[in-house]
Amino acid sequence: MISRLTAEQSYALLRGGRVAHLGVVECGEPYVVPVNYVFDGEYVYLHSLPGRKVDAMRSDPRVCVEVDEVRDDFCWKSVVAFGRAEEIRGTSERAQALSLLLSLFPHLTPVESFMAGDAGAPAPLAFRIRLERVTGLSEG
Repeated sequence: MISRLTAEQSYALLRGGRVAHLGVVECGEPYVVPVNYVFDGEYVYLHSLPGRKVDAMRSDPRVCVEVDEVRDDFCWKSVVAFGRAEEIRGTSERAQALSLLLSLFPHLTPVESFMAGDAGAPAPLAFRIRLERVTGLSEG
């Protein structure tokens, strides 16, 4: 039977996850990509290189983040959190956010790890999402 998660259960799933699906609005259409993230209880933090999702978040900050835990077809939990993305531009704030992410993902992604050695490569960008609404369901 499918049931609603409490707010506490939803936030616990967000805190325990490491990979989310980020939904953004790009030119009026949805665009969803997997991202590594950290949730500190107030913000979802993520990083990215310049590209499509960054352009979308900059032009329309409305986003959602979906995290799930699936054991099998009849035993799963899923949370969708809605909010607004904000690029972290301040040097110390950005360093703090990237440090938080690096504590859980020391190699970021293979592309960024490779590019980190290239002096001309763009630095990873940092974003935070202040959650406005969270909803969760489970079965099993």
